[in-house]
Order: sequence, then structure tokens, then C-alpha cells
Amino acid sequence: MKNYLVLGLALVGLLSITSCASDDTADINIVNNGGTTNPTTPGTILLSGTYTEDLDLDANNTYKINGSLIMATGTTLRIPAGMTIEALAAGSDVYVAISQGATIEAVGTASDPIVFTSDASAPGAGDWGGLIILGSAPINSVAGNATATSEIASLPYGGTDATDNSGMLRYVRVQYSGGSADGQSENNGISFYGVGNGTTVEYVQVFEGKDDGFEFFGGTVNADYISVVNAQDDSIDWTEGYTGTITNAYVKHGADHDKGIEADGFNTDIGNNSSPIYFSAPTVNNLTIVGLGSANSSEAIRLRAGTRATFNNVVLEGYGEGFDLDGNATDSPTGAGVTSGETTVTDILFTDITLKVKNDTGVSFTDADLISGDGNGTGTDYATWGAGWTVGN
Repeated sequence: MKNYLVLGLALVGLLSITSCASDDTADINIVNNGGTTNPTTPGTILLSGTYTEDLDLDANNTYKINGSLIMATGTTLRIPAGMTIEALAAGSDVYVAISQGATIEAVGTASDPIVFTSDASAPGAGDWGGLIILGSAPINSVAGNATATSEIASLPYGGTDATDNSGMLRYVRVQYSGGSADGQSENNGISFYGVGNGTTVEYVQVFEGKDDGFEFFGGTVNADYISVVNAQDDSIDWTEGYTGTITNAYVKHGADHDKGIEADGFNTDIGNNSSPIYFSAPTVNNLTIVGLGSANSSEAIRLRAGTRATFNNVVLEGYGEGFDLDGNATDSPTGAGVTSGETTVTDILFTDITLKVKNDTGVSFTDADLISGDGNGTGTDYATWGAGWTVGN
């Protein structure tokens, strides 16, 4: 991996620079492999490149991400509460990646959230990439201590440390992300690659993303109080053996959208290569997914490729199908999770749902085998915990 000298230029029409010591370059900050020298006069500082030292952002300055910002192993990116970080509206090549062994400390508050957003005057979904976090927790696309490689940035992830710590996200909002690199590689709002449960993810929203909101590529990270509004693909997605817990999740779909949740037991492009073989099996507590009505939104939750899942206290509103289970009885045994009791739904309320459960797994089961407490769900209290720091509600 190359180290880059990153020049952060205040956007004041400067055409060239020769030295930080020059009197006429007071608004210029030079970032050398992660070591920062604060400008005399705060300006807009451009951030990109690979940082091999900690990067501490200063609340007195304005920052713009103008390329790939990669925190190397052993470094920490620290962002103060209330900071808005703009990203150049240049698509998939503009993103923030926290490498395996690095950490992010982005701790906002309900009154002063941290916001990652587009710099466009009229921002839109896909303006920039998004936030990528990579850890050393188990994934089922490789065996043992082997690592996989992320779709964006080609960085390693995965391992054997379920308690791996990639830092903290609290009161963070990611807006207008999801720039597509090609037909196969796409940024999400936030991508968790093999992230461990030592990581804290609380009060985090993805708003107006072009691809998925949150995607979990294996790992064990828990996510509490998460919101996805107007994602154009799936709002919450998991694969590669994800086994964390999601508690208090709210999804609201806009005109362009796909599934509320799309869940895979393994990455079908890579295979289930863990030894012994295992599938994704997260727990989801207090979930609300709101579609555009049963005539306009297809599937609220799609379970496939052998995934298992435990759902507790769910509200699904405005979809043609509540749960769509796909797979087959051999290499992708999603239905077997229902008959074995590994996939369950307890306390749910269906509102404006045409078909509660669609079974395309090749395994026979009834709605009652999957669901108990039909009519008893209350979902998450989003009006309370989302107040003040979320948008688009």
C-alpha cells in the first residue's frame, strides 16, 4: 500500500504552493501521512490518501473529502461532535475507509450529530461513496485466519476475533452516498466488513443513499438505534455469516427502493468456505419497516442463501409481501432454518401487507412455524429516539 502526501488547500483561489512557511499560504494545511499541521487561519481542508498516523479533525476547521481517505492499520480517525464533513460529489472514488486494525472515534450527540454529506449545491443519492469499516471478526467466505478483500478499496477483512474493536459511531448521519464503481462493486451508506462486537454503533442514520443503507459482510458487530430513509437499494443487508444483534431499527422507503432487509446466509459469489460451515444468524429486536403501500412496494424482508434470523417485535407496513424466503433444500437451505427453529418471528404487526409469508425454499412449513404473536408487534419507538438528529422523516 502506498503512502501519499496529501495537500489540503483552502478553497480561496490559490493556484500554487511552495512552502508552508510562506506568508501567503496561511490558509494551507499539509497533511503528511496522517500528521497534521493546523493552518493559521481556518479554511477548507481537503482530505484524501492513506494515513499512517492518527488524524484528529479540528472543530475550528472545515474539511472536504476529495478522494479515498484510508486510515491504515494502527491509526485512529477522530471527529468532534457537531462537525459536518463534505465529500466531493465525484461518485465511488470518494470514500472513507477504516482499515482492519484501525479505529474511528466519531462521537456526536443528539443536538450535535456528526454528518457526512455531499458538497453538491443540489445533492443527490450516489454523489459520493460512503463509510467503510473493516475488522478482524469471523466471516464465512474464508476459513481460519484467512482474510477476504472488500469490494471497494480492495482492503483485507475477516479473522477470528469476534470481539475486535473498530471504534465508535454515535449520533452519526451519512447522506447522499452509494456511488457505484461498476455493475458489481457499489458503495453503501456504511459497509461493515468483518467488524467485531467490540465496536460501538449507536444512533446512526443513512439518508438518501443510492445503494444499501447498512451492509454487514460477516462479523459480529451490534448496531443499536439505526435508521435508513430513502435508500434506493436495500436498506439493511447482511451476508457472509453475520451474527450480530440489531436493536431498534427504522426503515422508511422513498420512491426508488428495493427491500427493507435483504439477508444472505453467505456470499453466493464467493461461497460458504468456513470450517465448519455456518450461516448468517443475527437477532433483530424492535424493527419498523414502512413501504409505499402494498400496491407499490414488493418485499419488506427477503431471506435467502441459507440465512437464519431471529426477529422480535416487528412492524411491517405497506408491502406486497412481508417475508419472502428463497433458496433450496441443499446448498442454500433457508427453509431449514424455519423447521429447525433457528429462524423465528415473535410479536409482529402486519399493516397493508398482501401476503405475509412467501415460501420459495423447497422446504415445507406453515406461517405458524415461522411466526408467533401475529398482531402483537409494536416495532421501534422512532419518534422518541430519532428526534432531533435524523432527517427525512
